[in-house]
Amino acid sequence: MELLRSNLSRVRIPEPTNRIYKHECCVTFDTPRSEGGLFVDMNSFLAFGRDCVTWNYEKTGNPVYLHIKQTPKLVSEDRPLKKPTLLAIGVEGGFDSGEPEYEDSYSIVVLPDFVSLPFPSVELPEKVRLAVDTVLRSEGAERKEQLAAWTADKKQVSEYTLKLQQVNNGVVIPPSGWKCAKCDKRDNLWLNLTDGMILCGRRNWDGSGGNNHAIDHYKETGYPLAVKLGTITADLEAADVFSYPEDESVLDPLLAQHLAFFGIDFSSMQKTEMTTAERELDQNTNFDWNRIQESGKDLEPVFGPGYTGLVNLGNSCYLAATMQVVFSTCSFNSRYFSDQSLKEAFEKAPADPTVDLNMQLTKLGYGLLSGKYSIPAQEKDAATGDAKQEGIPPQMFKSVIAASHPEFSSMRQQDALEFFLHLLDQVERANNVIPELDPSRSFKFGVEDRILCPSGKVLYNRRHDYILSLTIPLHEATNKDELEAFKNRKAAKGLEGNDMSSEEVVRPRVPLEACLATFSSPEEIHEFYSTSLKTKTTAIKTTGFTSFPDYLVLHMRKFVMEEGWVPKKLDVYIDVPDIIDISHMRSKGLQPGEELLPDDVPEEEMASVKPVANEEIVAQLVSMGFNHLQCEKAAINTSNVGVEEAMNWLLSHMDDPDIDAPISQGTSAVDESKVATLVSFGFSEEVAQKALKASGGDVERATDWIFNNPNASVSDMDVTSNNTAPTPTDSALPDGGGKYRLFGIISHMGTSTHCGHYVAHILKDKRWVIFNDNKVGISTNPPKDMGYLYFFQRLQD
Repeated sequence: MELLRSNLSRVRIPEPTNRIYKHECCVTFDTPRSEGGLFVDMNSFLAFGRDCVTWNYEKTGNPVYLHIKQTPKLVSEDRPLKKPTLLAIGVEGGFDSGEPEYEDSYSIVVLPDFVSLPFPSVELPEKVRLAVDTVLRSEGAERKEQLAAWTADKKQVSEYTLKLQQVNNGVVIPPSGWKCAKCDKRDNLWLNLTDGMILCGRRNWDGSGGNNHAIDHYKETGYPLAVKLGTITADLEAADVFSYPEDESVLDPLLAQHLAFFGIDFSSMQKTEMTTAERELDQNTNFDWNRIQESGKDLEPVFGPGYTGLVNLGNSCYLAATMQVVFSTCSFNSRYFSDQSLKEAFEKAPADPTVDLNMQLTKLGYGLLSGKYSIPAQEKDAATGDAKQEGIPPQMFKSVIAASHPEFSSMRQQDALEFFLHLLDQVERANNVIPELDPSRSFKFGVEDRILCPSGKVLYNRRHDYILSLTIPLHEATNKDELEAFKNRKAAKGLEGNDMSSEEVVRPRVPLEACLATFSSPEEIHEFYSTSLKTKTTAIKTTGFTSFPDYLVLHMRKFVMEEGWVPKKLDVYIDVPDIIDISHMRSKGLQPGEELLPDDVPEEEMASVKPVANEEIVAQLVSMGFNHLQCEKAAINTSNVGVEEAMNWLLSHMDDPDIDAPISQGTSAVDESKVATLVSFGFSEEVAQKALKASGGDVERATDWIFNNPNASVSDMDVTSNNTAPTPTDSALPDGGGKYRLFGIISHMGTSTHCGHYVAHILKDKRWVIFNDNKVGISTNPPKDMGYLYFFQRLQD
C-alpha cells in the first residue's frame, strides 16, 4: 500500500474526453480473457497484455495498472433462448451472439515487480478508487469505434413525394392487363406518378429487363417518381417506388393518394412482380455463392502460423480478404513481422500506439503470422461439429487505415479493390522516409502508352500503377454453343435467368489470355488533337509494361454500367491458369526512326478544360435577378443538377470573397461519389477529378473527355526521349521476368462491390486454403474462375 501511495502522482482520474482502452492490448491481440489478462495504464488509459506491459513501463515510467481478468461462467445447457424482435446482433432484442458469459475480476498492480492489491478494497486511496470506478463505468474506446449492431438499411422518404405535382389528364389505370406505352413489354412495368404513363424498366447488361422507356421518359419530362406495377398491394410500404433524381428506391407516405389520382384501389391488388431489392437478393442467392465459400463441403480446419482468421467487425470482409492475401507476400511479411519485432515497433511509436500505422500493421502481422492466436476455440462449430478458431478482431488497424477515408471509417460494405489501393497508398506514405523499406513497391509497375498519329509521329506517356484492370471481352467466350443452347432453352420455357437454379444456368467462359490481349491490343482514339497535323483526328493507342512487379494484381472489370450509369455485375467465368507469361507485353519504347509529336497544345484545347455551366439553369437563375457570372458558378459547383440546388448554393456563397472572380479550371467542386464512379472504371482519382471539372460534373461527358484527352489521362507522365534508358522513377521499381504463378484470389458474391461478401483463397505450403473471415480451412476446389482480384507472384528466372 505504501508503494501505491508513493506513486499516486502517476494516477489520473479520467476526463470525459479521454479515450479508455480496456478490451484489447494496443500492441497485441491479448484481451482480459487471455491467460495473463489485460493491464490498463492508470495514467494514459492504454491497455497492454502481460508480455508487453513492461515495455510500456520502460518507455513511460507509469507504474500503476488496473488488471482485468475474465473467466467463463458456468451456464446451464437448458437455458431458454429468447426470440429475437430486432434485426440486429449482440443487442437487446436482437439475435443471440452465442458467446459464453464471463466473470470479471480486478486488481491494482504496481510495476516493475507486479505487486498486486485487491480491488475493490476500502483500504485503497480514494484517488485510485475514483480512477478505477471511472474506467470501469466508461465505455471502452474499442467499443465506441465499433458498431454494436448490424441492421438492415431502410428506405428513406423521398423529398419529391411530399411536393409531387400530378397532371390531371384523365388517365385511369386498370387493375391488370398493363403494357408499355412505347413497346410490347408486359412485365417490369413502371407507372409514372406525375402523368400516369406506363413504361418498361431498364435494360440489363445481358439484354434482359426492359427497354429503358421509363427512364427515358424521366429524362424528357423530369417527372421524378415511378412505382413498379405488380408490387402494389394492401401493404403499400412494400411497393417498389423509385426516385430518378435520387437514383434509389424510396418511401412514398402519400402513395395511396397518388395512386387514387389515377383510379387505383391498392387494397384489392395482388403482387405479381418482384421488387428491385427482391430481384437483387434473388440474383445474389442464385449466383454460385456456394462454390466461392465451398459450402456443403467438409473443409478441414487448419491452425498455426499464417492460418489465423479475422473476426468480421460488421461488413469488414473486404478488409479481411485483402489483408490475408497482402500478408502472404514476402514484402509485407518481412517489413511488419520477420524484420521488425513488436517491441521495436512499440518503441518507435508515438505516445498513443493505437493511431500509428506502423504499430498497427506490425500488430496485425504478428497476429496473423505468429500462430499465437490460431488455436481451436473451446466450443466447436455448431453447424459442422468441427474445431473452429475465434480469430482476431482487426479493429485498431481498421481505425488507423480508415482515419483519412470516410467510407472505410463506416460500417458499410466496401470495394476490396478500392481498399487495396488505399492501403498501398497509406503504406507508401508511411515509408516515404526510407523508400527501400516500403513493401508497397513490390506491387508497383510502370505502364507506357504509345499513341500513333496518322502523320506517322508518335507520343509516349508513362505512368505507374499497382493493379492491371482488365476488360472482359464476352465475345471471346469459349462456350458459345452452350450459351446459345441455354438461351434457346430459357426462351422456350419463358424464363428469366433468375427463375433457374444455379446448376441450370450456363455462363460465358472467357480465357484470361483474351482479357490480357484486349488490354494490349490497338485501340482507336477519336477526336485526338494532333500537334503535328494541327487538327483533331483518329489515333491508335497501344499499351505495354515498362517494368514487371514482384507481385502482379489483376482486377477483372466485372462491374459494368447500364443505361443511366447503374452498376451491374457480369455473370461470367474467367479461365485463369496457374502460370502466366506476360513477357510479350513489355513496351519497347521509342524505336529508331520514330519521330515524337511536338509538345505544343493549342489554346482552344486548353480552353476545353474550362468547366461548363448548363445554360438553362443559368438562364432561370438570371431571370430571378442574380448576376450571370455567379449563376454560372452556382451551376458548375452543383454539377448542373438543377435550378433549386444551384440557387441554394448561390444563396449560401453570396458573401464568398471570390464570388465575382473569373471562372477557372479549379473552380468547380467535384462530387466525390462521381469521382468514385470513374475510379471504379479503372481511372486514377487525379484524372477523374480533372475530367469532372472539365465536363461540369457529368460522368458520361467526363468519361468521353478522358478518352479524347489521352495527354491528360495519365498522372506521373513522362514523354520518352531518344534515350530509352529507364527514368529515375522507373529505375526505383522492381523488375524482372514476365512469368508469374497464381497464389491468391479474392472472390466477391453479390451484385455490387458495396454489398455481398468477399472471400480469399491463398496458396500456402503447396495447398490452397480458404480464408472466410475467421473460418480457415483446406480448400478442396478453389474458385479460380470466379475471382474479382487475382494475385500472382513472379517466378525467378
